[in-house]
Amino acid sequence: MKKNPTLNAVSNTLKKEVDLLVIAGEHSGDELASDLISELRTNKPDLSIVSIGGNQMEKLRVPLLFNLVDHSVFGFIDVLKNYAFFKQLLENCLEWIHLYQPKNICFIDYPGFNLRLAKALYQKGLSLKAGGRIKLFYYVSPQIWAWKRERRFIMEKYIDALATLLPFEKKHYEDTALPVTYVGHPFAKSNYPLKIQYHSQGPILLLPGSREGSVKKLCPILLDTFKKLKEVDPKLSACIVYPSELIRTTVENILDHYPELVDSVCLIKNDFKQLNCRMTIMSSGTMSLTVALSAIPGIVIYSLSSLNYWILKFLVRVPYISLANLILGRELYVELIQKQANTNNILTHLKPLLSDSKSEVNFRVASNEIKKALYEDREMGVADWLRSEMQA
Repeated sequence: MKKNPTLNAVSNTLKKEVDLLVIAGEHSGDELASDLISELRTNKPDLSIVSIGGNQMEKLRVPLLFNLVDHSVFGFIDVLKNYAFFKQLLENCLEWIHLYQPKNICFIDYPGFNLRLAKALYQKGLSLKAGGRIKLFYYVSPQIWAWKRERRFIMEKYIDALATLLPFEKKHYEDTALPVTYVGHPFAKSNYPLKIQYHSQGPILLLPGSREGSVKKLCPILLDTFKKLKEVDPKLSACIVYPSELIRTTVENILDHYPELVDSVCLIKNDFKQLNCRMTIMSSGTMSLTVALSAIPGIVIYSLSSLNYWILKFLVRVPYISLANLILGRELYVELIQKQANTNNILTHLKPLLSDSKSEVNFRVASNEIKKALYEDREMGVADWLRSEMQA
Protein backbone atom coordinates (compact mmCIF):
# COMPACT_ATOMS: atom_id res chain seq x y z
CA MET A 1 0.00 0.00 0.00
CA LYS A 2 1.43 3.38 -1.05
CA LYS A 3 1.57 6.41 1.22
CA ASN A 4 -0.90 9.27 0.91
CA PRO A 5 0.13 11.40 -2.13
CA THR A 6 0.86 15.09 -1.62
CA LEU A 7 1.59 17.49 -4.46
CA ASN A 8 4.72 19.61 -4.18
CA ALA A 9 4.29 23.32 -3.54
CA VAL A 10 5.60 24.94 -6.72
CA SER A 11 3.48 28.09 -6.61
CA ASN A 12 6.52 30.18 -5.68
CA THR A 13 8.26 29.18 -8.92
CA LEU A 14 5.32 30.16 -11.14
CA LYS A 15 5.87 33.72 -12.36
CA LYS A 16 2.86 33.75 -14.68
CA GLU A 17 -0.10 31.69 -15.81
CA VAL A 18 0.66 28.06 -16.56
CA ASP A 19 0.63 27.50 -20.31
CA LEU A 20 0.96 23.74 -20.15
CA LEU A 21 0.63 20.95 -17.60
CA VAL A 22 2.24 17.68 -18.77
CA ILE A 23 1.24 14.42 -17.07
CA ALA A 24 3.26 11.22 -17.60
CA GLY A 25 2.96 8.15 -15.39
CA GLU A 26 5.78 5.87 -16.55
CA HIS A 27 9.49 6.06 -17.40
CA SER A 28 8.79 5.80 -21.12
CA GLY A 29 6.20 8.59 -20.95
CA ASP A 30 8.58 10.74 -18.93
CA GLU A 31 11.23 10.34 -21.63
CA LEU A 32 8.76 11.19 -24.40
CA ALA A 33 7.62 14.21 -22.40
CA SER A 34 11.16 15.53 -21.94
CA ASP A 35 11.81 15.24 -25.68
CA LEU A 36 8.54 17.05 -26.43
CA ILE A 37 9.26 19.85 -23.95
CA SER A 38 12.78 20.35 -25.31
CA GLU A 39 11.38 20.81 -28.82
CA LEU A 40 8.59 23.13 -27.65
CA ARG A 41 11.10 25.36 -25.90
CA THR A 42 13.15 25.70 -29.08
CA ASN A 43 10.51 28.04 -30.51
CA LYS A 44 8.89 29.11 -27.23
CA PRO A 45 11.59 29.37 -24.55
CA ASP A 46 9.32 31.34 -22.21
CA LEU A 47 6.55 28.75 -22.20
CA SER A 48 5.35 28.19 -18.63
CA ILE A 49 5.28 24.41 -18.09
CA VAL A 50 4.52 22.36 -14.97
CA SER A 51 4.63 18.57 -14.75
CA ILE A 52 3.34 15.50 -12.98
CA GLY A 53 5.87 12.94 -14.13
CA GLY A 54 9.42 11.94 -13.36
CA ASN A 55 13.12 12.74 -13.29
CA GLN A 56 13.55 13.35 -17.02
CA MET A 57 11.22 16.36 -16.98
CA GLU A 58 12.68 17.53 -13.68
CA LYS A 59 16.15 17.56 -15.29
CA LEU A 60 14.78 20.15 -17.73
CA ARG A 61 13.92 22.31 -14.70
CA VAL A 62 10.21 21.79 -15.20
CA PRO A 63 8.51 22.23 -11.81
CA LEU A 64 7.42 18.76 -10.66
CA LEU A 65 4.15 18.62 -8.74
CA PHE A 66 4.40 14.90 -8.07
CA ASN A 67 6.73 12.10 -9.15
CA LEU A 68 4.09 9.79 -10.60
CA VAL A 69 6.72 7.68 -12.38
CA ASP A 70 8.04 6.42 -9.04
CA HIS A 71 4.54 5.18 -8.21
CA SER A 72 3.58 3.53 -11.51
CA VAL A 73 1.82 0.18 -11.23
CA PHE A 74 0.84 -2.50 -13.73
CA GLY A 75 -1.73 -5.26 -13.70
CA PHE A 76 -5.22 -5.46 -12.28
CA ILE A 77 -4.08 -6.69 -8.87
CA ASP A 78 -1.60 -3.83 -8.30
CA VAL A 79 -4.21 -1.28 -9.35
CA LEU A 80 -6.75 -2.68 -6.88
CA LYS A 81 -4.19 -2.75 -4.08
CA ASN A 82 -3.41 0.94 -4.62
CA TYR A 83 -6.92 2.17 -5.44
CA ALA A 84 -7.14 4.55 -2.45
CA PHE A 85 -3.74 6.07 -3.28
CA PHE A 86 -4.64 6.89 -6.88
CA LYS A 87 -8.12 8.11 -5.94
CA GLN A 88 -6.56 10.59 -3.52
CA LEU A 89 -3.92 11.61 -6.05
CA LEU A 90 -6.60 12.29 -8.65
CA GLU A 91 -8.50 14.47 -6.20
CA ASN A 92 -5.31 16.37 -5.35
CA CYS A 93 -4.60 16.93 -9.04
CA LEU A 94 -8.14 18.19 -9.62
CA GLU A 95 -7.76 20.64 -6.75
CA TRP A 96 -4.47 21.98 -8.14
CA ILE A 97 -5.85 22.29 -11.68
CA HIS A 98 -8.94 24.10 -10.41
CA LEU A 99 -6.76 26.53 -8.45
CA TYR A 100 -4.12 27.29 -11.12
CA GLN A 101 -6.21 26.83 -14.30
CA PRO A 102 -3.46 25.78 -16.76
CA LYS A 103 -4.40 26.78 -20.30
CA ASN A 104 -3.54 23.36 -21.73
CA ILE A 105 -2.97 19.85 -20.39
CA CYS A 106 -1.10 17.16 -22.31
CA PHE A 107 -1.64 13.62 -21.04
CA ILE A 108 1.10 11.20 -22.06
CA ASP A 109 0.13 7.53 -22.14
CA TYR A 110 -0.84 5.98 -18.73
CA PRO A 111 -4.56 5.81 -19.63
CA GLY A 112 -5.76 4.20 -16.41
CA PHE A 113 -5.03 7.41 -14.52
CA ASN A 114 -5.00 10.03 -17.30
CA LEU A 115 -8.38 9.19 -18.81
CA ARG A 116 -9.99 9.20 -15.37
CA LEU A 117 -8.54 12.65 -14.75
CA ALA A 118 -9.78 13.85 -18.16
CA LYS A 119 -13.27 12.58 -17.31
CA ALA A 120 -13.18 14.28 -13.90
CA LEU A 121 -12.13 17.58 -15.51
CA TYR A 122 -15.11 17.28 -17.83
CA GLN A 123 -17.50 16.48 -14.99
CA LYS A 124 -16.21 19.47 -13.01
CA GLY A 125 -16.77 21.73 -16.03
CA LEU A 126 -13.08 22.65 -16.19
CA SER A 127 -12.25 21.30 -19.66
CA LEU A 128 -12.97 23.09 -22.92
CA LYS A 129 -15.39 20.41 -24.10
CA ALA A 130 -17.41 20.87 -20.90
CA GLY A 131 -17.56 24.66 -21.31
CA GLY A 132 -14.45 25.39 -19.25
CA ARG A 133 -11.13 27.02 -20.18
CA ILE A 134 -8.67 24.13 -20.30
CA LYS A 135 -7.83 22.35 -23.56
CA LEU A 136 -6.94 18.67 -23.23
CA PHE A 137 -4.50 16.77 -25.44
CA TYR A 138 -3.37 13.16 -25.47
CA TYR A 139 0.01 11.97 -26.72
CA VAL A 140 0.49 8.20 -27.21
CA SER A 141 -2.69 6.33 -27.97
CA PRO A 142 -3.90 3.75 -25.46
CA GLN A 143 -3.51 0.31 -27.03
CA ILE A 144 -7.11 0.15 -28.24
CA TRP A 145 -5.93 -2.00 -31.15
CA ALA A 146 -5.12 -4.67 -28.55
CA TRP A 147 -7.85 -4.29 -25.95
CA LYS A 148 -10.41 -1.91 -24.42
CA ARG A 149 -11.48 -0.62 -27.83
CA GLU A 150 -14.31 1.35 -26.21
CA ARG A 151 -11.72 3.81 -24.89
CA ARG A 152 -11.77 5.57 -28.28
CA PHE A 153 -15.27 6.87 -27.54
CA ILE A 154 -14.23 7.99 -24.05
CA MET A 155 -11.38 9.95 -25.63
CA GLU A 156 -13.69 11.39 -28.28
CA LYS A 157 -15.90 12.79 -25.51
CA TYR A 158 -13.22 14.26 -23.23
CA ILE A 159 -10.09 14.94 -25.34
CA ASP A 160 -9.61 17.75 -27.88
CA ALA A 161 -6.87 16.14 -30.00
CA LEU A 162 -4.73 12.98 -30.05
CA ALA A 163 -1.22 12.29 -31.36
CA THR A 164 -0.21 8.68 -32.06
CA LEU A 165 3.24 7.09 -32.01
CA LEU A 166 2.61 4.09 -34.23
CA PRO A 167 1.62 4.08 -37.92
CA PHE A 168 -1.33 1.70 -37.65
CA GLU A 169 -3.10 3.42 -34.73
CA LYS A 170 -4.88 6.28 -36.51
CA LYS A 171 -7.25 3.98 -38.43
CA HIS A 172 -8.68 2.68 -35.15
CA TYR A 173 -10.27 6.10 -34.53
CA GLU A 174 -11.93 6.47 -37.93
CA ASP A 175 -15.39 5.90 -36.46
CA THR A 176 -14.96 8.85 -34.03
CA ALA A 177 -14.88 12.63 -34.44
CA LEU A 178 -11.63 12.90 -32.46
CA PRO A 179 -8.87 14.71 -34.43
CA VAL A 180 -5.95 12.25 -34.67
CA THR A 181 -2.46 12.98 -36.02
CA TYR A 182 0.32 10.45 -36.61
CA VAL A 183 3.46 12.10 -35.24
CA GLY A 184 5.79 9.09 -35.30
CA HIS A 185 8.29 8.19 -32.61
CA PRO A 186 11.11 10.58 -31.59
CA PHE A 187 13.50 7.67 -31.00
CA ALA A 188 13.50 7.06 -34.78
CA LYS A 189 14.83 10.52 -35.67
CA SER A 190 18.11 10.37 -37.58
CA ASN A 191 19.78 12.65 -35.04
CA TYR A 192 18.21 11.05 -31.96
CA PRO A 193 21.01 9.94 -29.63
CA LEU A 194 20.23 6.23 -29.31
CA LYS A 195 22.15 5.29 -26.21
CA ILE A 196 22.50 1.60 -27.04
CA GLN A 197 24.90 0.47 -29.78
CA TYR A 198 25.75 -2.94 -31.18
CA HIS A 199 29.20 -4.34 -30.42
CA SER A 200 30.10 -7.95 -31.20
CA GLN A 201 32.24 -8.22 -28.06
CA GLY A 202 29.99 -6.25 -25.73
CA PRO A 203 28.06 -7.56 -22.72
CA ILE A 204 24.64 -9.19 -22.88
CA LEU A 205 21.94 -6.65 -22.03
CA LEU A 206 19.38 -7.88 -19.51
CA LEU A 207 16.17 -5.83 -19.29
CA PRO A 208 13.72 -7.12 -16.65
CA GLY A 209 11.45 -4.05 -16.90
CA SER A 210 10.72 -0.85 -15.02
CA ARG A 211 8.07 -2.07 -12.57
CA GLU A 212 8.89 -3.79 -9.32
CA GLY A 213 6.51 -6.71 -9.86
CA SER A 214 7.84 -7.40 -13.35
CA VAL A 215 11.45 -7.24 -12.17
CA LYS A 216 10.85 -9.68 -9.32
CA LYS A 217 9.35 -12.16 -11.77
CA LEU A 218 11.69 -11.76 -14.75
CA CYS A 219 15.08 -10.94 -13.26
CA PRO A 220 15.69 -14.44 -11.79
CA ILE A 221 14.87 -15.95 -15.21
CA LEU A 222 17.37 -13.63 -16.89
CA LEU A 223 20.09 -14.39 -14.34
CA ASP A 224 19.51 -18.15 -14.52
CA THR A 225 19.89 -17.93 -18.29
CA PHE A 226 23.05 -15.84 -18.10
CA LYS A 227 24.50 -18.28 -15.57
CA LYS A 228 24.00 -21.12 -18.08
CA LEU A 229 25.59 -19.07 -20.86
CA LYS A 230 28.64 -18.41 -18.71
CA GLU A 231 29.09 -22.13 -18.19
CA VAL A 232 29.62 -22.36 -21.96
CA ASP A 233 31.68 -19.15 -22.27
CA PRO A 234 33.16 -17.94 -18.94
CA LYS A 235 34.30 -14.67 -20.58
CA LEU A 236 30.74 -13.45 -21.07
CA SER A 237 29.56 -10.42 -19.09
CA ALA A 238 26.14 -8.84 -18.65
CA CYS A 239 24.59 -5.55 -17.62
CA ILE A 240 21.17 -4.77 -16.17
CA VAL A 241 19.68 -1.34 -16.82
CA TYR A 242 17.51 0.04 -14.03
CA PRO A 243 15.30 3.20 -14.12
CA SER A 244 15.01 4.04 -10.40
CA GLU A 245 16.54 3.38 -7.00
CA LEU A 246 13.59 1.15 -6.14
CA ILE A 247 14.36 -1.10 -9.10
CA ARG A 248 18.09 -1.01 -8.34
CA THR A 249 17.43 -2.24 -4.80
CA THR A 250 15.08 -4.92 -6.12
CA VAL A 251 17.71 -6.18 -8.57
CA GLU A 252 20.47 -6.10 -5.94
CA ASN A 253 18.35 -8.22 -3.59
CA ILE A 254 17.87 -10.77 -6.35
CA LEU A 255 21.56 -10.72 -7.27
CA ASP A 256 22.40 -11.63 -3.67
CA HIS A 257 21.20 -15.13 -4.55
CA TYR A 258 23.76 -15.35 -7.38
CA PRO A 259 27.15 -14.79 -5.71
CA GLU A 260 28.92 -16.50 -8.60
CA LEU A 261 27.72 -13.72 -10.96
CA VAL A 262 28.75 -10.72 -8.86
CA ASP A 263 31.89 -10.01 -10.91
CA SER A 264 30.16 -10.59 -14.26
CA VAL A 265 26.98 -8.51 -13.94
CA CYS A 266 27.00 -4.73 -13.66
CA LEU A 267 24.05 -2.46 -12.88
CA ILE A 268 23.63 0.70 -14.94
CA LYS A 269 21.13 3.51 -14.39
CA ASN A 270 19.12 4.35 -17.49
CA ASP A 271 20.55 7.87 -17.74
CA PHE A 272 23.79 6.51 -19.22
CA LYS A 273 25.27 8.27 -22.28
CA GLN A 274 26.12 5.17 -24.31
CA LEU A 275 26.08 1.42 -23.84
CA ASN A 276 27.58 -1.16 -26.18
CA CYS A 277 26.11 -4.67 -26.15
CA ARG A 278 26.09 -7.78 -28.32
CA MET A 279 22.55 -9.02 -27.67
CA THR A 280 19.65 -8.77 -25.26
CA ILE A 281 17.07 -10.69 -23.29
CA MET A 282 14.33 -8.21 -22.49
CA SER A 283 10.80 -7.59 -21.31
CA SER A 284 8.31 -6.12 -23.77
CA GLY A 285 8.52 -2.48 -22.68
CA THR A 286 9.45 0.72 -24.51
CA MET A 287 13.14 -0.07 -24.05
CA SER A 288 12.57 -3.01 -26.41
CA LEU A 289 11.85 -0.51 -29.18
CA THR A 290 15.08 1.35 -28.43
CA VAL A 291 16.93 -1.95 -28.68
CA ALA A 292 15.28 -2.70 -32.05
CA LEU A 293 16.13 0.75 -33.41
CA SER A 294 19.73 0.06 -32.36
CA ALA A 295 19.66 -3.25 -34.28
CA ILE A 296 20.54 -5.37 -31.23
CA PRO A 297 19.76 -9.09 -31.70
CA GLY A 298 17.81 -10.76 -28.92
CA ILE A 299 14.55 -12.20 -27.66
CA VAL A 300 11.55 -10.89 -25.71
CA ILE A 301 10.12 -12.54 -22.61
CA TYR A 302 6.88 -11.71 -20.84
CA SER A 303 5.35 -13.04 -17.65
CA LEU A 304 2.49 -11.93 -15.41
CA SER A 305 0.81 -13.37 -12.35
CA SER A 306 -1.55 -16.21 -13.28
CA LEU A 307 -4.63 -14.09 -12.56
CA ASN A 308 -3.43 -11.07 -14.56
CA TYR A 309 -2.45 -13.28 -17.49
CA TRP A 310 -5.76 -15.16 -17.39
CA ILE A 311 -7.65 -11.86 -17.60
CA LEU A 312 -5.47 -10.45 -20.39
CA LYS A 313 -5.66 -13.67 -22.39
CA PHE A 314 -9.38 -13.10 -22.91
CA LEU A 315 -9.04 -9.38 -23.62
CA VAL A 316 -5.98 -8.89 -25.80
CA ARG A 317 -6.30 -9.34 -29.58
CA VAL A 318 -2.85 -8.81 -31.10
CA PRO A 319 -0.45 -11.23 -32.79
CA TYR A 320 2.67 -9.91 -30.99
CA ILE A 321 3.60 -8.26 -27.69
CA SER A 322 6.79 -6.58 -28.93
CA LEU A 323 6.44 -3.13 -30.52
CA ALA A 324 9.12 -3.96 -33.07
CA ASN A 325 7.24 -7.08 -34.18
CA LEU A 326 3.93 -5.20 -34.32
CA ILE A 327 5.38 -2.44 -36.49
CA LEU A 328 7.07 -4.92 -38.84
CA GLY A 329 4.09 -7.27 -38.94
CA ARG A 330 6.40 -10.24 -38.42
CA GLU A 331 8.41 -11.84 -35.64
CA LEU A 332 11.88 -10.31 -35.65
CA TYR A 333 12.29 -10.91 -31.92
CA VAL A 334 11.21 -14.34 -30.72
CA GLU A 335 8.57 -13.89 -28.01
CA LEU A 336 8.42 -16.27 -25.05
CA ILE A 337 5.34 -15.79 -22.89
CA GLN A 338 4.45 -17.08 -19.42
CA LYS A 339 5.64 -20.71 -18.99
CA GLN A 340 7.51 -20.53 -22.29
CA ALA A 341 9.73 -17.86 -20.73
CA ASN A 342 12.07 -20.31 -19.07
CA THR A 343 15.83 -20.77 -19.16
CA ASN A 344 15.86 -23.76 -21.53
CA ASN A 345 13.65 -22.08 -24.12
CA ILE A 346 15.58 -18.83 -23.93
CA LEU A 347 18.89 -20.66 -24.45
CA THR A 348 17.46 -22.56 -27.42
CA HIS A 349 16.66 -19.30 -29.23
CA LEU A 350 19.62 -17.29 -27.96
CA LYS A 351 22.52 -19.60 -28.79
CA PRO A 352 22.01 -19.39 -32.58
CA LEU A 353 22.19 -15.57 -32.33
CA LEU A 354 25.53 -15.86 -30.55
CA SER A 355 27.02 -17.99 -33.29
CA ASP A 356 25.22 -16.69 -36.42
CA SER A 357 27.24 -13.91 -38.07
CA LYS A 358 24.25 -12.99 -40.30
CA SER A 359 22.01 -12.05 -37.37
CA GLU A 360 23.58 -8.59 -37.07
CA VAL A 361 22.79 -7.85 -40.73
CA ASN A 362 19.21 -9.12 -40.43
CA PHE A 363 18.52 -6.97 -37.38
CA ARG A 364 20.11 -3.90 -39.00
CA VAL A 365 17.89 -4.23 -42.08
CA ALA A 366 14.81 -4.58 -39.86
CA SER A 367 15.92 -1.58 -37.79
CA ASN A 368 16.00 0.65 -40.87
CA GLU A 369 12.54 -0.58 -41.84
CA ILE A 370 11.20 0.37 -38.39
CA LYS A 371 12.84 3.81 -38.54
CA LYS A 372 11.19 4.57 -41.87
CA ALA A 373 7.75 3.59 -40.57
CA LEU A 374 8.16 5.58 -37.34
CA TYR A 375 9.64 8.78 -38.71
CA GLU A 376 9.78 9.28 -42.46
CA ASP A 377 6.12 8.32 -42.91
CA ARG A 378 4.70 10.53 -40.13
CA GLU A 379 2.36 13.49 -40.75
CA MET A 380 4.27 15.98 -38.60
CA GLY A 381 6.42 16.18 -35.46
CA VAL A 382 4.78 16.02 -32.04
CA ALA A 383 6.01 19.49 -31.00
CA ASP A 384 4.58 21.00 -34.21
CA TRP A 385 1.30 19.21 -33.53
CA LEU A 386 0.98 20.44 -29.94
CA ARG A 387 2.21 23.95 -30.80
CA SER A 388 -0.47 24.26 -33.49
CA GLU A 389 -3.22 23.00 -31.19
CA MET A 390 -2.41 24.78 -27.90
CA GLN A 391 -4.29 27.79 -26.59
CA ALA A 392 -2.10 30.85 -26.30
